Amino acid sequence: MRNRREFIKMSALAGAAFVSPAACKSEKSNYPASNLVAQNNTKPIVVSTWKAGLSANKAAWEILAKNGHALDAVEAGVRVTESDPQNQSVGLGGLPDREGKVTLDACIMNHKNDCGAVAFLQDIENPISVARKVMEKTPHVMLVGEGARQFALENGFPKKELLTDAAKKKWQEWLQESRYQPVINRENHDTIGMLAIDQSGRLSGACTTSGMAYKLHGRVGDSPIIGAGLFVDNEIGAACATGVGEAVIRIAGSAIVVELMRNGLSPTEACKEAVGRIMRKHDNLKNLQVGFLALNKSGEYGGYSIYKGFDFALKTNQEEKMISAAYNLEWQ
Repeated sequence: MRNRREFIKMSALAGAAFVSPAACKSEKSNYPASNLVAQNNTKPIVVSTWKAGLSANKAAWEILAKNGHALDAVEAGVRVTESDPQNQSVGLGGLPDREGKVTLDACIMNHKNDCGAVAFLQDIENPISVARKVMEKTPHVMLVGEGARQFALENGFPKKELLTDAAKKKWQEWLQESRYQPVINRENHDTIGMLAIDQSGRLSGACTTSGMAYKLHGRVGDSPIIGAGLFVDNEIGAACATGVGEAVIRIAGSAIVVELMRNGLSPTEACKEAVGRIMRKHDNLKNLQVGFLALNKSGEYGGYSIYKGFDFALKTNQEEKMISAAYNLEWQ
């Protein structure tokens, strides 16, 4: 699990209007070679956070390879992770809040800037599909809590117990000390975020999580918030976030990454600048891991995190692999 969650800390730059690539150079270069060059991949392309992204990408690729829509692909992809009880940071099997309740957050966004989200959703295995229903069947963007649950049940989603025996055991062990502390790149706070561009050039994204383990009942992070956990602009590109959601919300992280790409930065450079903004705004970076993943309209992709350890999965016509994201700091 170490490669999934040992992750957070500092790099900076400023200016929202325009930041040149030269301004984004750090004192020490932690850019993997694959992130330093324009990839120029032919479409379609799908990228997603963490190792779970490999299996999620496979499901997305089944749709993309048949000239399907990127929106269908990202929904199908992250549903795989939501339904995996072995993954304890997303969906079924997710670690609960301090009251022992599994509460889920998710959002989805298409190439037209249509979007939908659910937050603090209980008893429903696939919140990403509920979020899509919110987008397509209501005039709203987000439903929360009991209202989101009611909407899901009314739209045919089955009620399901999400607290697995394994997650319940971990929660009971935690109760002995009842102390919350994020652990870098560990499975106590995380997401799967997925970005895709299809054969027709349509971008879409999805983000879903069970949130911080043992959080206060009712806590919602960045994952269901459009502009924080996820943002898509079909003119430019798409971005998603992972890590400590409160820090991402404070800078509207994913929207910032997309705007930086609009101003000419590569996906990796844009992610690095967003990470730098977070680092400058926090006096204490201990255990504060945040990472961003981005995909632009040209098919270039990249990621960057505060701490070493964030990786993401890539699938194209040419390759399928994990990539270690660029980062600013070694583990503390």
